[in-house]
Amino acid sequence: MSKIRCTSWLMQPAFVGLLLVASSVGAIASEPPTLTQEKSQTDLSEGLITATQGLEQAEPPSTRDTGNLEQILQYSNETAEEGSLGQITNASQFRDVQPSDWAYEALDRIVQKYGCLVGYPDGTYRGNRALSRYEFAAGLNACLRQVEALIASQPDSVSRRDFEALQRLTEEFRTELATLGTRVDNLEGRTQFLEEHQFSTTTKLNAKVIFALGGVAAGENAQAQRIEQNTILGMRTRLDLDTSFTGKDLLRTRLQATNLDAFSANSTLTPEGDLRFGSAPFETGSNNIGIDALLYSFPIGEKTTVILEANAGAPDDFTNTVNPYLDGDGDTGALSNFGTRNPIYGFVGGAGIALRHEFSDRLELSLGYLATEAANPGDDTGLFNGPYGAMAQLTLKPSEQFTLGLTYVHSYNTDPTSGSNLANLRSSPNLAFNPPISSNSYGVEASFRLNPKIMLGGWAGYTATRTLSTLGGQIDRGDLTTWNYAVTLAFPDLGRKGSVAGIIVGMEPKVTRISNSLKASLGENPDTSMHIEGFYQYQLTDNIAITPGVIWLTAPDHNKNNDDVVIGTIRTTFSF
Repeated sequence: MSKIRCTSWLMQPAFVGLLLVASSVGAIASEPPTLTQEKSQTDLSEGLITATQGLEQAEPPSTRDTGNLEQILQYSNETAEEGSLGQITNASQFRDVQPSDWAYEALDRIVQKYGCLVGYPDGTYRGNRALSRYEFAAGLNACLRQVEALIASQPDSVSRRDFEALQRLTEEFRTELATLGTRVDNLEGRTQFLEEHQFSTTTKLNAKVIFALGGVAAGENAQAQRIEQNTILGMRTRLDLDTSFTGKDLLRTRLQATNLDAFSANSTLTPEGDLRFGSAPFETGSNNIGIDALLYSFPIGEKTTVILEANAGAPDDFTNTVNPYLDGDGDTGALSNFGTRNPIYGFVGGAGIALRHEFSDRLELSLGYLATEAANPGDDTGLFNGPYGAMAQLTLKPSEQFTLGLTYVHSYNTDPTSGSNLANLRSSPNLAFNPPISSNSYGVEASFRLNPKIMLGGWAGYTATRTLSTLGGQIDRGDLTTWNYAVTLAFPDLGRKGSVAGIIVGMEPKVTRISNSLKASLGENPDTSMHIEGFYQYQLTDNIAITPGVIWLTAPDHNKNNDDVVIGTIRTTFSF
């Protein structure tokens, strides 16, 4: 980064008025000065001399005043936030400068002779704006660079009187200019270091690494068999490469590895209580690294965002799951799949497209279509012929404390990934048959901040499922009705800033009604299992959080013949 470029970034239009006709450091007055109209239209050099005389009367700043550098930083931050109109070619381009104004001709001569004038994004000059000596010095520094460039290319373009006036100004502002030069040198050094050591100019690396210690402390599995106590230690690693090409878009490439088996795969034999940071229900983990999430989001206008999901997409990529502090997707918050978010979101996942539109700060619409086998060209697979989930959600915020979500999901051959085996009709290996199904799910999610330290939340979900095949006469067609609900409490900043305690009490997806024609082949959920979960996420440092927690399942798999299951775990999350 050159000094010319850096100092020109600091330049604001107000300083040019001082170069023209200023009589003090305070401002360019809106009223005509004591100078006559003829005087204001003279050569640049006379304006420079006038500025010098006025500024010499100002009290020189103390070199020990630490607030001076802060003024420069604040001034440059304002410039960065507001932007600039950029170099203009005629004073008439300013909306607030008229040909009848006393300084108009002087401004116009400065623009045309030295090209040393910029404006604000709204097309104004803001000649009444007050400025400090440091702001003047920043502008003077930039103008000096411009004059140096003119002398180098056109030696006769700058008069001797102009040059002498600039020399007097430079001497007067030697302290401020030296401070600016030091600041620029430091910035150049830091910029060079970052350029040499940065990972990428467009990409940031974010990582979450989980060490998890856990196990089933007591209980029976879904087949009424005693679960052997066994302590496990596993991990999940996520590396997110977040790339932006425009500053408003996002390309996320996630590399993930997890070696934690789902408890439902070889222990509890039911998706109830499965950990969010473990493998998917009924699946086992490995240390193989693969691409997990892969998406690209970009805005269309001010209110709409489009999300293209190429792999492992999920509803939380494009909608508000209305479960703050608990939905950390396993990295933070709740420990289980069920405690993380409403299970009906589990029907939607894979590759596809989504859209989020904000009507206002109070109302948002989310739409998404994701297919789990979108890349498979085989029969009954692909983007439209295989399993998919289509979702729509209205998110309302009647107040700052209250958020409400209304969700609808239509799905084909997908499951909620929590609840009983029967509620996971397509994926459970513990059922005699896994017929093709079509489902319509309806959900409501809510969260209410009772006070800064207590967040009350919850949800309810209803799913109507129809079997679509008799599987060669082995099973009849029929319908199933599934319900789930939960009440949650979160206590943010409990004990330490960034920490959170959470309680989840509810019923994981349970088939409450099943056609008589299906009971013989699929069975039913005769009882009600309760999911009771408690955790405390202690933020040890900014980058390390330790979360002990317990999950208690009564009547596992919604069958009171199975003894209660107690799962304990300690999750340690490293973030960097």
